Amino acid sequence: MEGEFLKGNSQEVSGPDNSLVKKKIQLLDRGQWANKLEFLLAVAGTLVGLGNLWRFPYLCYKNGGGAFLIPYVLFLLACGIPMFLLETAMGQYTSQGCITCWRHFCPLFEGIGYATQVVIAYAAVSYIVIQAWAFFYLFSSFSAEVPWASCRNAWNTEACVEFDKTNASSNWTAAANATTPATEFWERRVLGISQGIEQIGTLRWDLALCLLLAWILCYFCVWKGVRSTGKVVYFTATFPYLMLVVLLARGLTLPGAMDGLAFYLYPDPTRLVDPQVWMDAGAQVLFSFGICQGSLTALGSYNQFNNDCYKARFGIHCLSTCSSHDAFTSVMGYLFLHHGHLVGCRYAVCESGVSDDLSH
Repeated sequence: MEGEFLKGNSQEVSGPDNSLVKKKIQLLDRGQWANKLEFLLAVAGTLVGLGNLWRFPYLCYKNGGGAFLIPYVLFLLACGIPMFLLETAMGQYTSQGCITCWRHFCPLFEGIGYATQVVIAYAAVSYIVIQAWAFFYLFSSFSAEVPWASCRNAWNTEACVEFDKTNASSNWTAAANATTPATEFWERRVLGISQGIEQIGTLRWDLALCLLLAWILCYFCVWKGVRSTGKVVYFTATFPYLMLVVLLARGLTLPGAMDGLAFYLYPDPTRLVDPQVWMDAGAQVLFSFGICQGSLTALGSYNQFNNDCYKARFGIHCLSTCSSHDAFTSVMGYLFLHHGHLVGCRYAVCESGVSDDLSH
């Protein structure tokens, strides 16, 4: 009844409760999550990204397999979960974003909010390009044979070599300058890398259109605020987890999958004395959970004031941690076997990076 009254009477209100009524009107105009599930899905959707699917498994293999979980869990309990709860509670308590919420606590710290917006702006223009690449690969896959699986394409060179896919353990010698179809598709078809920095190259219209599509989708996901975002997350938050389950099922059927899981679970305690391992673990916790990026404060600001955000945090953190390693670890064992590396060579692939392997 009160909500209907406030909706229909947004004009100036006089009386002792003037400020309280104004605040309620502002909250109604701003909007809130329709239910708790929308908030949980929105947060869960923000946690599934490259930090979970690529960076976490890569750091595990680089920093001693299962031993990396020790500093990771410690940083998660001591820093990740408290900071997650703090940022969410700040938004829920003030019903404001990551900039204006500081005015209710300490206006001197409002610069922190502006700094987070600068960080997220740089991250947005970087990640949207990766989204454009994903659309390009998606559209390119609509063919009888994916173009990055063979050397019979216009962009391939004489150095392109197709690996023996039927017997990954076969012994054969390739030329020193041999490249894979996936590498040439990435460098010559997708990116169109020029011969040197002195050659600017031409505009990639296909990539530009994919980038435009990515921005258009972002716009329509948020154009009506929380009312549209709350409905979009039912798909955008659940579909990635469904794909992770499919990827896990597929990865477990690949040759060498069990070796990859064994290496991941078999710890190397000697790596714990390396300070870089602890630095990577702390950075990964902040990176994967979106700490100090303003997103948690913004999402929490659309909660009801009395929403219980304590119970939700444990389920969200468990879901994010499981999604970080369940699917990719089985695929990593296959990559070692496919490229002729033993799983015991712990850092052969990690030291050179996994970007080339991901394109396969």
